[in-house]
Amino acid sequence: MADLLARREAPLTGEEWKTIDDAVVRAARRQLVARRFIQIFGPLGAGIQDIDFDTFRGADIARIDMLGRVDTEPVESVERIHEKIPLVYKDFIVYWRDIETSRRLSIPLDVSAAAAASAFVAQREDTLIFNGNADLGFEGLLTADGRNSLDARDWDEAGAAFDDVVRAIQLLVDNGFFGPYAVAVSPRRFAQMHRVYANTGVLEINHIRDVATAGVFQSPAISDNGLVLSTGVQNVDIAVAQDFVAAYLGPENLNHPFRVLESLVLRIKRPGAICTFEPTGATEKPQQSRRPSK
Repeated sequence: MADLLARREAPLTGEEWKTIDDAVVRAARRQLVARRFIQIFGPLGAGIQDIDFDTFRGADIARIDMLGRVDTEPVESVERIHEKIPLVYKDFIVYWRDIETSRRLSIPLDVSAAAAASAFVAQREDTLIFNGNADLGFEGLLTADGRNSLDARDWDEAGAAFDDVVRAIQLLVDNGFFGPYAVAVSPRRFAQMHRVYANTGVLEINHIRDVATAGVFQSPAISDNGLVLSTGVQNVDIAVAQDFVAAYLGPENLNHPFRVLESLVLRIKRPGAICTFEPTGATEKPQQSRRPSK
């Protein structure tokens, strides 16, 4: 197999590469949010640059019949989408003197720069998943055409966050999208959930977790408000071509640039499984698709 990432060209031992790889994976796992409640499809391979997927309709309930003669609305493809898979990456440098010092003194190689680069890539991944990228034509959970939305109440009021989540879940249920549900909000909204609910002596976020059993999450990629998602691969998933990995870029002034990279895309198969919280009055505005015509 070709050394596509030029790892054999780097002046690192197998143990040193393992130290970098472990740091990259640990940093990514600590930072990533969307992957905690959205299923991964793949990895498919570094060379995969695009992928097809279907958007579906068919929210009718299943039937019960002794002979199977009662008609039911089938789950069928409405549109087959041919989607590009972008690269997400961040570079870092390992200095030749640091490598020599590590080996001469038999101390671990400092891989802080690799961890930092990985954290930046993870943050950018969540930004892509939640917000999309209008310039490249990618939709995110918060921007998908066809999603549901509700005017958000003032979460400074005790109980408002719980009431909004319940309203969003009820809207999803009414449209045929069932649990488990995940809630993802901005850090500010997440902090607002941490107050005692009514006279129960229980934090409001714990009541929200009772109805959002797939979890309640915060992400700095969400600037404000947030969403409720009916989870499951039938609704959304993340297609990963190349998962987090470090590549060697070649020597530069005796030092050694590396790149943390991944390639992936969000696949929204049933946008009705999403309900976003919008600023008051925003739900009255028509939603514009960010997906270019194929």
